[in-house]
Amino acid sequence: MIHVNNKRMDDGHSRQILILGIGCILFRDEGFGVRVIEKLQERYEFPENVSLVDGGVLGLNLLSVLSEADYLIVVDAVRNRGNPGDLYRLEGDAIPDRIREKNSLHQVDFLETLTVCQALDKVPETVIFGVEPEDIESLSLDLTPATRARVDQVIDLVLDEIRQLGVTYRRRSK
Repeated sequence: MIHVNNKRMDDGHSRQILILGIGCILFRDEGFGVRVIEKLQERYEFPENVSLVDGGVLGLNLLSVLSEADYLIVVDAVRNRGNPGDLYRLEGDAIPDRIREKNSLHQVDFLETLTVCQALDKVPETVIFGVEPEDIESLSLDLTPATRARVDQVIDLVLDEIRQLGVTYRRRSK
């Protein structure tokens, strides 16, 4: 038996889990979430109840995907007035404040999408893993060294999160 935020579950296979990377890969660290999803897809196999989605900057277009999830893990660049590369785990009431502070169009769209889910009474339990970006304005497909150095650590945090939900996965053979 696993307890998550005081909710009792029999195992992670009974809930739909969405791992969502958001951001625009054209603006350096803005693409951090998408890059993490790419690495997860490349390295691991997950059971059918776990979906990995490159959400890019889709905003409200993600509504149907989000509304099907029972548990949502979001990976993104998050400005939190820290040093480039600092890692954050946000949940509950901390999520809207941190998203508003980013002043990024996709972040506002994501917040609106969660708000619409709330209006439909289908808000998944949500956690955000974020990295403090160094540069989200320069045009480049490459992450800065500070955020690139955190990709594997965030992957480990995501895998720990789904393990706590009772989900098993396996590493792909090379």
